[in-house]
Amino acid sequence: MFTKFGSVNTYLQQRTLFAPLIQAKPSLNLGMVVVIPAYDEPYLLFSLMALSRCALPLCDVEVIVVINDSEKDSPDTKASNQEIYLQALDWMAKHSKPRLRFHLLYYPDLPAKSAGVGLARKIGMDEACWRLMKIGNPQGIIACFDADSRCEANYLQQLVAHFDKHPQSLACSIYFEHPIHGIDFPDEVYEAIIPYELHLRYYIHAQRMTGFPFAFHTVGSSMAVRCLAYQQQGGMNKRKAGEDFYFIHKFTPLGNFSECLSTKIIPSPRPSHRVPFGTGKAVQEILQQKGVYYSYNLQSFFDLKSLFEGTEAIFDCSEDELVQLVASLPESLRQFLPAQDFFAKCLEIKRNTASRKAFRLRFYKWFNAFMVMKFVHFARDHFYPNQPIGEVAASLLQATQGGTFDSQDLSSLLKQYRKLDQQSTYGQ
Repeated sequence: MFTKFGSVNTYLQQRTLFAPLIQAKPSLNLGMVVVIPAYDEPYLLFSLMALSRCALPLCDVEVIVVINDSEKDSPDTKASNQEIYLQALDWMAKHSKPRLRFHLLYYPDLPAKSAGVGLARKIGMDEACWRLMKIGNPQGIIACFDADSRCEANYLQQLVAHFDKHPQSLACSIYFEHPIHGIDFPDEVYEAIIPYELHLRYYIHAQRMTGFPFAFHTVGSSMAVRCLAYQQQGGMNKRKAGEDFYFIHKFTPLGNFSECLSTKIIPSPRPSHRVPFGTGKAVQEILQQKGVYYSYNLQSFFDLKSLFEGTEAIFDCSEDELVQLVASLPESLRQFLPAQDFFAKCLEIKRNTASRKAFRLRFYKWFNAFMVMKFVHFARDHFYPNQPIGEVAASLLQATQGGTFDSQDLSSLLKQYRKLDQQSTYGQ
């Protein structure tokens, strides 16, 4: 079936967990598939309604929902999933259209060892691959959405337009904003999401300030990938949390990662205990603590900046000069880098590259987003304790934008960071 894409055929035959699951034939004009994992999701129909209200692009679109639970989940959770399944099945029968089709997959009793959002996304995204490849569209788009998220009415159109405008882009993040007021949740939930979203945006902009080239948002409901690239990079992982971070950062070092800023995803601000970290967990902790939310100390990023500013110069360093360079760095890096075999790694990269540009590219494939986070956590634990998010967010804006900002007005700070993200030219 897929002999033209032999290596991709290997993924579909060897790396997917299931043969094609949806019996209905895909439209020959299918160009985009939206995948939604759903676990005990009472808001699922609202997400489906948001997608059904979207203006359609020139290509046809499908939405695949993967309702799932674990073999060890409680009877209440399983009963909730069964009820949601029946509701969604009835809704889809009434609202599927020739050019926007909804499909429902139901996976109860998944192995407890691997059951979770990563596995559910993988099941849905693999199925999307089967359908796009069946009609010979390896450049089709697979978009990730969440069962408690909503979107602007131009979401489908603008995401397709984005990939049309950036034909070399393998994957992208999509602009998002959590609601910070409304009637769906108590006021304290909306108040709690403000410092957390501010933390997310501060962390990305702090990385960009250092000169790190792969600082992109990694929000599970706000990312998309081409079908071919998805397969070539081994598909979605099966992590129970953080699957989005690990997935996106398989693509950022490849180049041509982009940001779709012409539409908006609206993730839920609701608290949750279901995952060990992430938005729901953070909101729940903020509500419980009823105090100031703390984020990474800005000095950690200034220290990183001192390293990244000299990255290309390392290419010209002898081994002795490299030792001297590290000795001139802040103490946090002088302790961190040797523990990561920094000297040996730099010398290895130098031996295998012929130019500064090539060295820089290979260096950041090693000192990647995972290594940045590892350093920031090391610096937090040993040198620079976390500080109130308002203080560090305001200080970063002052350092990069000039002017003064009120560290107590978190809502205004968030609006400022959102504005910066909407105007971003990062990576272009």
